[in-house]
Amino acid sequence: METTHPAMRHTVFTLCILSAATLLSGCEALGIETATQVNAKKEAEGKAIGSACRHAVRSIEDCFGNYPRAGKAAVFAGWREMDEYMRENSIVGMPAEPTPSPAQGKAGDAAHGDKPASAARTS
Repeated sequence: METTHPAMRHTVFTLCILSAATLLSGCEALGIETATQVNAKKEAEGKAIGSACRHAVRSIEDCFGNYPRAGKAAVFAGWREMDEYMRENSIVGMPAEPTPSPAQGKAGDAAHGDKPASAARTS
C-alpha cells in the first residue's frame, strides 16, 4: 500500500483551491453583475435621466411621471446637480419639442376642418 506524503497532499489541495478561485474570478468577465453593480448602474441612469430632464426644461414632476421605473431620489439628484451646473455656467435649457400623440393629431385635424388625404383626392 502506497502512502502519500502529507506535504504532497497539502500542495495538491492548495493548487485545487487556487484553480477554483481563478475560475470563479472569471465570472466578472462573463458579465455577471453583483447587486452593488446593479444598484450603481440604476443610480447612474436615474441621475442621467434627471439631468436630461433639467436640460430639456422639464419639471421634476414630469420627469417622475415619464420615467416611473427610475428611482426618484436618483432622478432628483441628477436634476438638482444639472440645475446647479446650469445656473453656475449661465446655460440656457434646450426645451424638447413635444411630439403629438396619434390621438392629438387626429383631434387637431378634425378641429381645423381638414379632410383626410384619401377624402381630399376623391372630391
